[in-house]
Amino acid sequence: MLVIGVSHRQISDIAGMVFHVKRRSLLSGILGRSRAATVAAPVSRETLTPMQDSETIDQIGDDTPIARAAQAAVRAAGRAGEGLPRPAATRVIVVANQKGGVGKTTTTVNLAASLALHGLRVLVVDLDPQGNASTALGIDHHAEVPSIYDVLVEGKPLADVVQPVVDVEGLFCVPATIDLAGAEIELVSLVARESRLQRAIAAYEQPLDYILIDCPPSLGLLTVNALVAGQEVLIPIQCEYYALEGLGQLLRNVELVRAHLNPTLHVSTILLTMYDARTRLAAQVAEEVRTHFQQEVLPTAIPRSVRVSEAPSYGQTVLTYDPGSSGALSYLEAARELALRAVTAAENGSVGQQRSASEPVAAPMAQHSTMEDNR
Repeated sequence: MLVIGVSHRQISDIAGMVFHVKRRSLLSGILGRSRAATVAAPVSRETLTPMQDSETIDQIGDDTPIARAAQAAVRAAGRAGEGLPRPAATRVIVVANQKGGVGKTTTTVNLAASLALHGLRVLVVDLDPQGNASTALGIDHHAEVPSIYDVLVEGKPLADVVQPVVDVEGLFCVPATIDLAGAEIELVSLVARESRLQRAIAAYEQPLDYILIDCPPSLGLLTVNALVAGQEVLIPIQCEYYALEGLGQLLRNVELVRAHLNPTLHVSTILLTMYDARTRLAAQVAEEVRTHFQQEVLPTAIPRSVRVSEAPSYGQTVLTYDPGSSGALSYLEAARELALRAVTAAENGSVGQQRSASEPVAAPMAQHSTMEDNR
């Protein structure tokens, strides 16, 4: 097959059309956006079994970009359809790192979508005034929309502000509006200001398997509310040197909250993000993190991916935007590891070893002084 002048985006769209699935269904959430195009002869989805789907893709051949993209989508659909065990109780996971740009919001929404596509019920709480998690999930978050601000400051029930995510069944979101930017000041004078989110979550009666809280890039009252409400902390760490510098301060804050406000809080998961396998720097940072956090670091690292960055502009996660991309497959695998790790920990009767904030994170670049050495 000869392909001339076809962009990567067009290849992904054509691959989606091989399956001929509507965008709004759950399966379209796995296979992505489709458009009116065909590859060779038209293929009718309704007349094919899943096994025949794979056979049809194989007939196209694996030596073309279109076939490779279609096969990647098949693999993504297979992983999402496996199903994951439900936790014994709702897991409340705080995604936190006071450094900006490390992938907190991206990790929150894509892990949430991955878990939901595995058949679990997941709620995303957007606690960042920028509202990026709400944008990525296609949820309106203009000033008039009931939001997490109303829950924290006005005392509104959480059930009144929860919205379903249209593209992914079983996924829900509590949006954040710009009003949240002033909540730090307004919370200062309120009674039990650190535990208002905790009480709101405790009063929420709908069954949930996971609650993921997206924190702002700071260690203020909003983040403290999240840490008090959560049981676990998930820390995304960008595979660059600066990402390690503020980690000690975050760990100290987690220990302070655990000592005074929430004794069940612990750092359960560390996820390496924006991993670029072409650079020695990324490998060194990853090795340093894995050395210091042997039990907490997930085996899967999230690679740098343009598709992951593009997806929010369409109001989607990368799981629905381009399911065959490396970013989508990595988040699916990371979600699987996150879910299965809890089952293993429960069987072993432990929640993971706690790390003292006093333990330093060594600089991985001390022995390399030039930029050229790290390429």
